[in-house]
Amino acid sequence: MDLLGAVSARLSVSTDTGYADVFTRLCDVDAQGRSINVCDGLARLETVGQAPSEVTVRMSSTAYRFPAGHRIRWQISAGAHPRYARNPGTGKSPVDAVDFTPIRVTLHTGSTLLLPHGSRTA
Repeated sequence: MDLLGAVSARLSVSTDTGYADVFTRLCDVDAQGRSINVCDGLARLETVGQAPSEVTVRMSSTAYRFPAGHRIRWQISAGAHPRYARNPGTGKSPVDAVDFTPIRVTLHTGSTLLLPHGSRTA
């Protein structure tokens, strides 16, 4: 499969603190199980109450060919420290935060990985 263009993820999430990060990564997994990063992105969000919120995580554009026999892996996590500063879970800037609160992020059904329209299978 060939990918050419912008990749993003539309996620439905809720948090227990109202503040969270969501990190998504698209990977190529070979026959031996080795995973290679294709593209990724992070979004910082605020949610209201326990209701699910929609967030779009823009990942980088890519030009990538998944060889025959390889698998696509879509990873979703609540951060990517140390690459991105940790979210303190309080609404304060990660630069100024002294106190950090554990955050529980819930991923809801309906979340979607959006691949470029020009993608094709080889």
